[in-house]
Amino acid sequence: MDRLAQTLVHQDGVITRRQAIDCGVSEASLRTKLRRREWVRVHEGVYLTHTGTPTWHQRAWAAVLGLPRAALSHQSALAAVGLRARAAAGPIHLAVGRKRFAPRRDGVVVHRYSALDDRVSWNARPPRVRVEHAVLDVAAESSAELDVVACLSDAVGARVTTAVRLGAALSTRERFKYRAFVARVLADIADGSCSVLERGYLTRVERAHGLPKPRRQAPTIVGRRGFRDVEYDRWGLVVELDGRFAHDDARSRDRDMGNAVACENCTVPRSVTI
Repeated sequence: MDRLAQTLVHQDGVITRRQAIDCGVSEASLRTKLRRREWVRVHEGVYLTHTGTPTWHQRAWAAVLGLPRAALSHQSALAAVGLRARAAAGPIHLAVGRKRFAPRRDGVVVHRYSALDDRVSWNARPPRVRVEHAVLDVAAESSAELDVVACLSDAVGARVTTAVRLGAALSTRERFKYRAFVARVLADIADGSCSVLERGYLTRVERAHGLPKPRRQAPTIVGRRGFRDVEYDRWGLVVELDGRFAHDDARSRDRDMGNAVACENCTVPRSVTI
């Protein structure tokens, strides 16, 4: 594979003018490709090697390549690792240095960082803010506490980071909105509350009514492999917090009944769906 083809493969078919010339494409050949619509201009000096609608990854590459020393940030950094799927339809978020000049471009939102190199994985493709910091950035811009919980729990639930790593990233920030609240949420996530609904049960039901501490995310021992949201071993009670949406068909009800199989110390096993 020649250098030009390799560059295009690594960058999802997106290339800069400088890269193309370095790969042996002459100025005349570049003008011909553009005139014949073999390549199309996305941003100043950034080209896509087809005329169809660019994919999200191609839009991300074009945004990063169009601004030297830039990296995906916020929702875009999370979308790059499979989170925040809805971000794929929105603008591309970029992180740049605090004093970096960044021209205004359609479909691109620029955020300025004072410690950019400490937070970016430059060897990622495309370069992006590390997951932990991207999660905290999105959480800090949330307008409601439920959105903060969802952002943190989704990232941990998807196994792209952990509550411990998020806590370590939080400790490096001198100023952070929701600091105390985020610290409490991370402690609850580390304890097994892996969603907004599960934390709602913890804070509004379990703690509010002085219920005993249950086991959380205990592996099932019958039927399909999985994890029980909340389990009170002493009373043989399993609480599933997925709502009716995830429990309103025959297969789901059969699974719930399986979760209610009696344990050694329980005489009246029960399964409750919330």
